[in-house]
Amino acid sequence: MPFAPDGHDAFELLDPAAAPAPPYGSGSLCDLLPSVAAGLGVPGFEAALPLAPADRAVVFLVDGLGWELLLRHPEYAPFLSSLTPGSLGGTGRPLTAGFPSTTATSLASVGTGTPPGLHGLAGYTVAVPGAGHLMNQLRWQPHTDPGTWQPYPTVFERVDAAGVATAQVSSPLFAQTPLTRVALSGGTFLGRTTGEERMDRAAAWLAEHDRALVYTYVSELDGAGHRFGVDSDEWRMTLDAVDRLARRLAEQLPPRSVMYVTADHGMIDIAPEDRIDFDEDWELGAGVALLGGEGRARHVYAVPGAAADVHTVWSEVLGDRMWVATRDQAIAAGWFGPAVDERVYHRIGDVVAAARDDIAITASRNEPGESAMIGLHGSMTPVEQYVPLLEFRR
Repeated sequence: MPFAPDGHDAFELLDPAAAPAPPYGSGSLCDLLPSVAAGLGVPGFEAALPLAPADRAVVFLVDGLGWELLLRHPEYAPFLSSLTPGSLGGTGRPLTAGFPSTTATSLASVGTGTPPGLHGLAGYTVAVPGAGHLMNQLRWQPHTDPGTWQPYPTVFERVDAAGVATAQVSSPLFAQTPLTRVALSGGTFLGRTTGEERMDRAAAWLAEHDRALVYTYVSELDGAGHRFGVDSDEWRMTLDAVDRLARRLAEQLPPRSVMYVTADHGMIDIAPEDRIDFDEDWELGAGVALLGGEGRARHVYAVPGAAADVHTVWSEVLGDRMWVATRDQAIAAGWFGPAVDERVYHRIGDVVAAARDDIAITASRNEPGESAMIGLHGSMTPVEQYVPLLEFRR
């Protein structure tokens, strides 16, 4: 339907049903660990991805290592780049992160083997149904009971219960966090401070057990992208360091082992002139009770009775640059997976807006830290959505 806001030429709205929803069940992050578990011979798991079996497996997740970003910088990641032709079981293709393409959502998809509509971590911040406030699912603020918020068992718990030696090797700061509990718990948590220590301990864990699954993680690349942008020397130097970590881990793998390198999302730099400040825009704010999500993927919660009007205004203002959907439209289009649990339904915004173009909806007063970030992510564009699944075997 064409609109002509503010006297400008009419434009065609982007169709939410035509947005590139992730292929949950056949090529998304939620399919990774179940496929690895199937390759380890754990009963109850089926391989949705074409991954060969192994007795020992380590998943190395690099926060912010988007597929397209990796392809742009082979000189800073020679080892990882050498593995891209064999990505996703030798197909040379990436995985998709899931929607929204953000850390809390992706880590829950990885750890539980379920899409966001089931595990329920459906955005960076989402409304707590009936509470009148947002919850930050990365920082878990304000605190909500983790087991109630995300009740599904993790793949790690199920694999460990089946007799496979299971461990997570990550920062000691993450040992007791609610996000770790709901997404990554099961087996043994091994806190190590530096990336080098994590690579060494992950490899040692594999060598110590005949059948093993290890998860390890680094966050520095994501931090560099947010602070300096992905088109910065700082980001490229961090990528170089990540490449050396991956090589270090690969060189220590014991026999009958496989290393998978993946990520939770990519990233895109958004210029100041391409940002709309919600806190200063009366039109976008009309009828809005809470603004959730993040700049590239917004959950918009309307005051009672205003949902239709909010959807109309957001469509008129942004509908040629963002996929703007009602809650039911986004669910029907499969943005959050093939199904959405009842407990998750009202965590999703009355309106969901996902950027197609180089644009962000910031909130300078209510989200000053996030609004100052150069590199952003969250939507379904290839640079944000595609992540590698690189493989190295011994």
